[in-house]
Amino acid sequence: MANIPVIVVQLVHIDGPLKGEIQEFSDPEISIGRHPSCHVQFPKDLKIVSRKHAQIIREGNRFKLINQGINGTYLNGKEMPEAYLKDGDVLIFAQGGPRISFLTKIEEGRPVADISTPVTPEPPPAPPKIPPAEPPSIPQVQPKPQPAPEISVQKVQVPLIIQYGPTLRSFKELPVTIGKSPSCDFILDHPSVLDQHVQLFFSQNQYWVKDLTGRQSVSINGQPINIKAPLNPDNQLALSTQGPSFRFLGGGRLAEIEEPNP
Repeated sequence: MANIPVIVVQLVHIDGPLKGEIQEFSDPEISIGRHPSCHVQFPKDLKIVSRKHAQIIREGNRFKLINQGINGTYLNGKEMPEAYLKDGDVLIFAQGGPRISFLTKIEEGRPVADISTPVTPEPPPAPPKIPPAEPPSIPQVQPKPQPAPEISVQKVQVPLIIQYGPTLRSFKELPVTIGKSPSCDFILDHPSVLDQHVQLFFSQNQYWVKDLTGRQSVSINGQPINIKAPLNPDNQLALSTQGPSFRFLGGGRLAEIEEPNP
């Protein structure tokens, strides 16, 4: 049996009529525009975006952006007719138009059977043997359980991408501290955020979040964490009951969850 990996494209809408949405595609071609047939469809009255504005085409393990709109497509602030994309790139469809972040993740595909080798049927299982009676055993003292290993915070070269409103920041090293203080790695100006609020770090092949508030203000999927907790894909990380909130997309990617208007 062999597994075929599937590359999933994640488009995080930073600005525009679809702001806050995260769309996922595994198609070989992704069309973007106002036409009803487009995978990413913008409203009909958004005239700066063409009906067929752009395409993202998979070529092997790479993805190429192709502009088709009369008002152009911008890659990281520069107009590009064609370009290969990488994780964290920001696309703008027409000057002043919708803005999205391009990300990818790899998922295991369905298992594929190798039909070149004939399958030999297994022999029927042997009848179970009845073991001879054993003499009564002498009770032994059970060893005391060992304490769980301590999760340490150390510098690790791993990627981290944080999207908050129009801001998109990429880091190559963890830990990263988030808070209101200018000394933080990611400064977050929010009324519910403290000077030193949370720390994101990497340990035991997993991303972790550490609550620096001392108030159990930070929660995952609505449950307050006790000092530190691992982050799993699709977890919702809330820095307080009043926000802000993020979705962990896996692979070190945090995207803000837009709060509904009252």
